[in-house]
Amino acid sequence: MSFKIAIIGAGSVGFTKKLFTDILCVPEFKDIEFALTDVSEHNLAMIKAILDRIVEANNLPTRVTATTDRRKALEGARYIISCVRVGGLEAYADDIRIPLRYGIDQCVGDTICAGGILYGQRNIPVILDFCKDIREVADTNAKFLNYANPMAMNTWAAIEYGKVDTVGLCHGVQHGAEQIAEVLGAKSPRELDYVCSGINHQTWFIDLRLNGRKIDRDELIAAFEAHPVYSQQEKLRIDVLKRFGVYSTESNGHLSEYLPWYRKRPDEITRWIDMSDWIHGETGGYLRYSTETRNWFETEYPQFLEAASKPIDASKRSNEHASHILEALETNRVYRGHFNVRNDGVITNLPRDAIIESPGFVDRFGINMAAGITLPEACAATCMASINVQRMSVHAAISGDIDLLKLAVLHDPLVGAVSTPEEVWQMVDEMVVAQAQWLPQYAHAVPAAKERLSKSTVKTREWAGAARRSVRSIEELRAEKAALKQAV
Repeated sequence: MSFKIAIIGAGSVGFTKKLFTDILCVPEFKDIEFALTDVSEHNLAMIKAILDRIVEANNLPTRVTATTDRRKALEGARYIISCVRVGGLEAYADDIRIPLRYGIDQCVGDTICAGGILYGQRNIPVILDFCKDIREVADTNAKFLNYANPMAMNTWAAIEYGKVDTVGLCHGVQHGAEQIAEVLGAKSPRELDYVCSGINHQTWFIDLRLNGRKIDRDELIAAFEAHPVYSQQEKLRIDVLKRFGVYSTESNGHLSEYLPWYRKRPDEITRWIDMSDWIHGETGGYLRYSTETRNWFETEYPQFLEAASKPIDASKRSNEHASHILEALETNRVYRGHFNVRNDGVITNLPRDAIIESPGFVDRFGINMAAGITLPEACAATCMASINVQRMSVHAAISGDIDLLKLAVLHDPLVGAVSTPEEVWQMVDEMVVAQAQWLPQYAHAVPAAKERLSKSTVKTREWAGAARRSVRSIEELRAEKAALKQAV
């Protein structure tokens, strides 16, 4: 087979390398072309060198090109994969820093909450630019695979306004299933069969079967509480399981910021999180992790390049959906996964226009969703709160309506539990002004926002958050990795 895959945001070096090697684990895909594109020539050069080394080491006919000219990369592409972060870590730092001034403590801030909503405002105009290029220069039947957060907002915009065949992809369901299989004592995650449905980062394991035996709520609670690690790392998640009766896919830290109950009081936050790793609830945890990862990669790049000389091991193919979807579409080997698509009645008690994440099957005819799923009422109610925020956020990003943007932030569950309307109005003004270079649709609103900020009487505070850690230096990271290696 010979076709072209374009990767937008290919400068996300580690993730691009994973997608690349996964796809080349499919025997029929050796003779395809990967067209890499990014706004950073520096990052493009690094990832191209790594991928070229993989191709050379495995004696493959695969072609790899790299360009900052996005339209050139998209020309004739059958598949387009996006993993962009508009504004990079600079804008992301404001997503965490500014809400903290108003008492809003986020762990990740990339889905909803104040940070996730502003992230969507930066991404959506760029997503629509991608879609325009795809319609104009890509293959007539091109499929857009979006990995970028905020997943639901980006996918919603691409489908409703970009008019491109789009599916959103995430690995939260797979990771949650691996946890469940482990606590139940399965020898392999493949022993667990499940139906997981909802919206991205708020999907729910509504049916669990281990080797054909149905697992009920009480057995699952007992298994998690008995686990020596997860019982400490997933305290909030286990509490939600007890109250809702079903387990959520998302990590302790992620889930904590989608709900209004666990991060609204600073003195209560540490009760529900665990500081053994960022993902369990640390304030700004993913920002710290991303910053350290970038610094580490820049410093240790020669090691990454050397590692690329190893043969591809198909047995280590990851559970990221992209390679499996492409394999099913191109070879008709059926793949079952969980995909982000427009609802259109798949989940009976969520709106038709919402972007849901739910089970589907892929073959040469496309992605075919399993319809007629009804969520437990508490799960549907929690999803609805986020869907309403997502819908307003998408429409605000399209229209550049700053008042609608403020209403979207006001209706966010955690923001509403912490902040007053006056605080929300000022916080959004502050974020739009700080991120104006990435928010062209709000250019007309920036002067008035600056004027309001100059006259504001709303009090703020400089606050690091309830559980903030400093970014570790390269020397500290090296020492930690050496200690772990010695311990093993």
